[in-house]
Amino acid sequence: MTDTALEPDRIEGAPHPRETQRLFGQDAAEQEFLRSFAQGRMHHGWLITGPRGVGKASLAWRLARFLLAEEEGAGGGMFGPPETLDISPDHPVAHRIAAGSDPGLLPIRRSVDEKTGKLRSQIVVDDVRKLRGFFGLSATDGGRRVVIVDPADEMNASAANALLKLLEEPPAGAMLLLVSHQPSKLLPTIRSRCRELRLRPLNAEDMTHALTQAVGQADDGVALAQLSGGSVGEAIRMTSGDGLALYAEIIAMLGHLPRLPRPQLRKLAESAGGRGAEQRFDLMVRLFDLALSRIARAGATGQAMPEAAPDEAQVIARLAPTPQIARLWAEQAAELGARARAARAVNLDPAALVLDMFLRLEAATAKALG
Repeated sequence: MTDTALEPDRIEGAPHPRETQRLFGQDAAEQEFLRSFAQGRMHHGWLITGPRGVGKASLAWRLARFLLAEEEGAGGGMFGPPETLDISPDHPVAHRIAAGSDPGLLPIRRSVDEKTGKLRSQIVVDDVRKLRGFFGLSATDGGRRVVIVDPADEMNASAANALLKLLEEPPAGAMLLLVSHQPSKLLPTIRSRCRELRLRPLNAEDMTHALTQAVGQADDGVALAQLSGGSVGEAIRMTSGDGLALYAEIIAMLGHLPRLPRPQLRKLAESAGGRGAEQRFDLMVRLFDLALSRIARAGATGQAMPEAAPDEAQVIARLAPTPQIARLWAEQAAELGARARAARAVNLDPAALVLDMFLRLEAATAKALG
């Protein structure tokens, strides 16, 4: 059985990617893989890329489940090539993968340091060396073996070089699925030996379906798609932190510029302080950054965006009426959030930092807005 407390690829409050039955918004990537499978031109290495939280790990586990089930004859056969990656949850492979016990699958991810009992910060060479035994044990039965490296970006240099050797001379029946948030960080030789599947941010409809599957509800798919950048993972974190309500508070506060109401401002700032409020502080700074960036982008382009909070469009239109003023918001977005995070890193009071962030913005915009 899998110790869920030691899974760096799990988002708190959401099912593990191996438990995800459906993947929304990534039909193009799935069909690309299925075409390759149907044509018998399967590459031994696949690089699954895209922004964080859009389903890369879920796709990797879907591919692994599909490949191992196909190996056992669950696929097209006499009915032609499969048209979907879906495998019945009642299939033996699905049961084994859900239990973390399928002998044909090995996930490579950050492991526990035996000296400290904590997860390492990188995937190390010993993690990759597990593949020797994994492929060695399977050599006699000739079956398909699937490896998921998640994320491949976290491999240190030694681990990356060890994996490269496997990509250069893959064992028979081997399939390596590399999840990568930032493929530019990987060795060029690793990238060149893999076929890429690029995943995209989710739209509002797909976000609603994905959140309903993951957490049982989706309060506002349009707003969450906007604020999360189409990332289901970020939307889940935002939902668990009551992010939509917090963003609405920030927009309402910015709507008072160029003069912020002190009582409401102090109340908002104090909600980010105190014991156990670290996550709210982090979320507040991210949403503050996002609000300023959205104001800057709308002012610079003159294009309205779907609202992520009540009266947001009205607030944006008033605060960034021209591209020149929009530039001010872009400058503040780049500066204020980074300043607050740096100050928090040296344990300054979070409530004071939030207050300072808003007051500096007030001072910077007073002249521009009059």
